[in-house]
Amino acid sequence: MTNTQVAKQIFANHILLADGWAENVLMEIDGNGLISSIVKEQELPKNFVGDVIHGSIIPGMINNHSHAFQWAMAGLAEQSGTGNDSFWSWRKLMYDFVGKITPDDLEVIASALYMQMLKAGYTSVGEFHYLHHDLNGQHFANQAEMSQRIFKAAKKVGINTTLLPVFYRYSGFGDLAPNEGQKRFIHNQDEYAELLNQVAQLANDYQQNFGIAPHSLRAVNQNDITFVINHLDSLNSKAPVHIHIAEQLKEVDDCLGHTGMRPVEWLAHQQELNSRWCLVHSTHMTKSEVQTVANSDAVVSICTTTEANLGDGFFEMKSYIESGGQWGVGSDSHISVSATEELRWLEYQNRLMSHSRTIFTAGDFSSNGHWLWTNAAKGGAQSLNNNAGELSLGKKADFIELNNDCMALIGATDNQLIDAFIFNQQASDNISSVWVKGDKVVSAGEHLKQDPIVSDYKRLLCKLLR
Repeated sequence: MTNTQVAKQIFANHILLADGWAENVLMEIDGNGLISSIVKEQELPKNFVGDVIHGSIIPGMINNHSHAFQWAMAGLAEQSGTGNDSFWSWRKLMYDFVGKITPDDLEVIASALYMQMLKAGYTSVGEFHYLHHDLNGQHFANQAEMSQRIFKAAKKVGINTTLLPVFYRYSGFGDLAPNEGQKRFIHNQDEYAELLNQVAQLANDYQQNFGIAPHSLRAVNQNDITFVINHLDSLNSKAPVHIHIAEQLKEVDDCLGHTGMRPVEWLAHQQELNSRWCLVHSTHMTKSEVQTVANSDAVVSICTTTEANLGDGFFEMKSYIESGGQWGVGSDSHISVSATEELRWLEYQNRLMSHSRTIFTAGDFSSNGHWLWTNAAKGGAQSLNNNAGELSLGKKADFIELNNDCMALIGATDNQLIDAFIFNQQASDNISSVWVKGDKVVSAGEHLKQDPIVSDYKRLLCKLLR
């Protein structure tokens, strides 16, 4: 059901709209949380009963790749093992940790994580969710139990969510049988189709989005990918398709050995990549693959801090952007839950490789920060089939209010504010409030339900880490 009646009014002293910065803007928001009117250069109406926002407003960021359960182990895999540590040794530790998490635990973890995302400037999240079954690897009585807990957590904290249930069948190329650590992830085709049916209904019930996530080319085969896309189309032909791809050199080598092609090359050859696809990581691509993805209008999810933490490598950002590619950012394993840090280190990686500065801008004398923030937000929104990413008519009223009086932002104006927000890292007081679909969920830097969420999370971590 839609509600196009004006639900609230906001008067913004300084706001970044889709067509640029504006002052003294009266914005109306309908009952669905969509912007229904924008009028610039207004005087504050007499007897105004809406919200007056004094700090500068920018669009909320989109986090388009999250594994919520992994946040509870962030920072706990930094001790060396025997031999060289890598993604693959980290993955074993992750499997051991995930074996402990119950449905109640997942809801607590996701609630605390999503609260932190909101406080950090993310207003939407794509949850690449593969923790499906009970501790023994058996289906719950409610097959979508764990998926529903994600939706409940998102509703509790007030964040937009696109749930991407993961299809996972095998432990490696050639349909290798799954290992013990993967038992909570595994479905066959019919089981996954039923899960997706339930997720689609839950998304409708919770007024959120959904899509699919074939985990990776090593975890599903060609027939599986075609099957799940066809089933998704029967439910929603616009829903997104996300997949991990070309993250690790071993994955590239294994794919070459099994198919004779590199991962992105193989996927583009077997599937019609288009604007509904999101290729997560894509760390190791050739020039030809970069051009193929850019031309397809697919979005790449770049998870800079996780990719650095796992030693994945550097995404070919410069050549990808020069080819016109779309992109967004994700916090993935949540070693960092900071929209500004993902963007700052994406830029810094490329500065270090090119021995240059301000790599990504819209041209001479333009803002690095503005380019990073606005492009990541729009690409992320596309990847989640989310009507957000910029502040314009018909879009969700998802935005953050900057604290113009904090030390990092003092004296900055217009695009300088975003530059300083991303690159001038001082105390974490640069966000005053966060709004999702016109509702304030963070005020004075604190989430409105922060205390009970933090208390629950503390109790849970004490249990899990015993």
